Amino acid sequence: MKELMGIFRLMLHQKRDIVFSIFFGVLAGVTAVGLFAASGFLISKAALLPPIQTLAVLIALQKLSSLTRAASRYAERYYSHRATFTILSDLRTTFYKRLEPLAPGIFAKYRSGDLLARIVGDVESLQNTFLRVVYPPIILVLVFLCTIFFVSFFSLSVALVLVIGLLLTGFIIPGWFAYREQRFARSVRARRGELSTEVTELFQGYRDLKIYQQLGNKEAELNAVAARYVAEEKRNGLHAVSNLAWNTLATLIISWIVLGLGAYLVADGQLEGVFLALLVMTSLTVFENAAPMAILPGFFEDSRHAARRLDDVVEATVEPNYRPFELTRAPEIRAEQVTFAFPDQERPVLRDVSVTFPAGSKTAVVGASGSGKSTLLQLLLRMYPADGIRIEGTPGQEIDPEAVWRQSNVVLQQNHFFYGTIRDNLQLASSEATDDQMIEALNQVGLSLLALDDRVLEKGENLSGGEKQRLAIARIFLRQAPLYLLDEPTSSVDALTEQTILQHLFACAADATLLLVSHRLAGLEEMDQIVVMEQGQVVEVGTYADLMARQGAFYALKQVEQSVFTPDQLVR
Repeated sequence: MKELMGIFRLMLHQKRDIVFSIFFGVLAGVTAVGLFAASGFLISKAALLPPIQTLAVLIALQKLSSLTRAASRYAERYYSHRATFTILSDLRTTFYKRLEPLAPGIFAKYRSGDLLARIVGDVESLQNTFLRVVYPPIILVLVFLCTIFFVSFFSLSVALVLVIGLLLTGFIIPGWFAYREQRFARSVRARRGELSTEVTELFQGYRDLKIYQQLGNKEAELNAVAARYVAEEKRNGLHAVSNLAWNTLATLIISWIVLGLGAYLVADGQLEGVFLALLVMTSLTVFENAAPMAILPGFFEDSRHAARRLDDVVEATVEPNYRPFELTRAPEIRAEQVTFAFPDQERPVLRDVSVTFPAGSKTAVVGASGSGKSTLLQLLLRMYPADGIRIEGTPGQEIDPEAVWRQSNVVLQQNHFFYGTIRDNLQLASSEATDDQMIEALNQVGLSLLALDDRVLEKGENLSGGEKQRLAIARIFLRQAPLYLLDEPTSSVDALTEQTILQHLFACAADATLLLVSHRLAGLEEMDQIVVMEQGQVVEVGTYADLMARQGAFYALKQVEQSVFTPDQLVR
């Protein structure tokens, strides 16, 4: 139950609608019982040929009860559903606010398909918490108490039978099935997340699967996962139907007992025969409120596990206590004995990394693939929490990541491009940029052939790798920032275009702190310092001339690069 405490707190915000829905729900239930009880009494009374005035009064009460029931039922549905949808909206907003600070690091812990299933499916499942879990037992108890109080005026023994029926159909049977439901709901939700993950992966990797002729194997895996999910859903459905059947059987048995007991009381002279039909109709009608209790266990477990899965995503989030952070000049950045491993991984990607990036300096971080260069840049961007990062003397844990991003120009290895136009994607960096400024930025990165109104497909599918990188660089040319963090920004660009882009980049970042992660060693002579990394550690730091004279790790990398691109190699 503790998993749903967050939902219960959101319900308190809608207490007005909840109170109205409960009031009209009880009114609708009571009038329904009164309507059918009066019908039974009317039939019995009519058989005794009473005065016409008596029948007229009973018929008038019937009509009034019918109108009251219809109106109260409409009001109950209106207020209960309005409360439900408002609670669902608040839940989405609350969950998003807790999820947002975890991005983009959340993808290191959860696969995108599973995360999508939680954000969409699990949140949608929680819309049933009030309407199918909290609301039915309240209505059931209140309507039953009113009915039992009414029946007690005719027979205490029949009232006692209804109390037993309330306990049996409202609590004992649903409680037993709720206990059994625990493993079913957990299994179904896990299979649903697995299916969503496999479908997402199939669509994302469709091209590669097609190229390597593995689409059939992946489809077979997807069909197997789908079959397991369908089997779990079928088993869960049969369990829910079994619950409903047992609950219905119990209500019918109770009604038969009421009929038999009433007949005995009439025969014994303890009850007038005219009230027998009234008691039977009352019993049949009041147990209609027990029908939602039959499906309550399924919705309860579904809501509980959905809430737990959502909490698993954001359970580590706490209300941050960030300091105000504004950069008025190029910052100094320090990494002091930084050790980092990705979530759920034992192998550290960085080990005791200590390096300083002076204010206003231009630094290149180089090294072999997998040496930890990109991870270090991501830690500086606060994409993952890590100790030992300081920006302008402020510990990284005390800095709002958005404050860093807002005051930085960033180009990552993978940059996202939205469906729209070139103009739309450039305006991500600066919504106030003019067309002339955007055209100039395109010219500076060698994309003069592109027009601002040219269409960009989803994820930039109609752009080459080099065009994507240059378009990402054009974004940072549209705004000034005191910090530049660039991860392999020109890896897919030819050498001549790369030199032109870097010249414009250094001109724009003349007064900023610039950190360039690169596997290319050409053109680094202009850097103030070069940081060389191997296997997650910093092995050398110095200027280009110092490192070449030292003939260490950087010199060895340079020799390898030169040997690869000798004229003889190019001819071959």
